[in-house]
Amino acid sequence: MSVSTYLVVALGAGVAGFVQGLSGFAFGLVALSFWAWVIDPKLAAILSVAGGLTGQIVAAVSVRRGFDLERLAPFVLGGLAGIPLGVLLLPRLDADLFKALLGLLLMVWCPVMLCAKDLPRITVGGRLADAAVGLAGGVMGALGGFTGVLPTLWCTLRRYERDVQRTIIQNFNLAMLTVTMITYLASGLITRPVLPMLAVVLPAMLIPTLLGTRAYVGVSETAFRRLVLSLLTLSGIMLTVSALPRIL
Repeated sequence: MSVSTYLVVALGAGVAGFVQGLSGFAFGLVALSFWAWVIDPKLAAILSVAGGLTGQIVAAVSVRRGFDLERLAPFVLGGLAGIPLGVLLLPRLDADLFKALLGLLLMVWCPVMLCAKDLPRITVGGRLADAAVGLAGGVMGALGGFTGVLPTLWCTLRRYERDVQRTIIQNFNLAMLTVTMITYLASGLITRPVLPMLAVVLPAMLIPTLLGTRAYVGVSETAFRRLVLSLLTLSGIMLTVSALPRIL
């Protein structure tokens, strides 16, 4: 791979690490908005899971927000059922289809999150609905480290307070990414050619993750979230536009 590819991968890891440190999720989304342009989606998925797991470990040590087992359990149980489904899908991914789906995900999810304050609060479904959202999070986690996307949106729609949401998402992501990485290792997806990229991603995201966890305490989360989600929406449009012609 060229030097420019490694630089893009390192840049994506750094930006994603900061966003994850600040918000408790979104490493995969941010990183893949950079990586999907330059590396294979299967490699991107592995790097995303490894970086997201590392970031969650750092965040769990730096930003402690308790452990509410009663609220967390349905998400985790659903997620554990979803991970094997995602692992089965991963080797069958088409690169252009992956980019298009990622782009559509960004285009839909990010504007919804920007408007979330105006959406009605969801109170129905109880633990069964939480488990279903966890199942979807587990599938998406295995596909690329997107474990926190749907659970975060769901917690937002349920109107959980900021720290309560962080508690659920941080611990859910940590559990899901740990199991996903173990599954990757057991299935032989972590091969020798992956190691040089891991050696770039992990150091590149460590300091930005620590900076993000510090920013979580003292910086306006609302303004920063709006900026990040706007940029991700634009990235989604660009990814979709680039992939659709080849798919069609």
